[in-house]
Amino acid sequence: MNQRHRGAHGEHLARAYLEQRGCSIVDHNFHCRYGEIDLIIRKNRAYRFVEVKLRSTHDYGIPQESVVARKQRKIKKTALIWLKQRHLPIDSEIHFDVVAISTVSGQPRFEYIEDAF
Repeated sequence: MNQRHRGAHGEHLARAYLEQRGCSIVDHNFHCRYGEIDLIIRKNRAYRFVEVKLRSTHDYGIPQESVVARKQRKIKKTALIWLKQRHLPIDSEIHFDVVAISTVSGQPRFEYIEDAF
């Protein structure tokens, strides 16, 4: 499975996981010149911008460790563009989350980190 297919598979798993927990998916794979946001959800009255990380091995660390400061900055800039394009107030309640999925044991193990950064 190539990198693109693995990413799509991880996002599909994360989407189902979040929907089972009562989250509404508002958008996915939003792209702009600053970067991409995997999932945008609505939970309670807040928008949550979700980065999905899937790992089948921990050779390079656990999934959430790869959401480094540079990636966080790109996601934040991209989130502002998403809000502007939808004419939503910039001061809307927003959060940045990570869904870390580990398939080291064969079965997916999820960790949902709210307000990760």
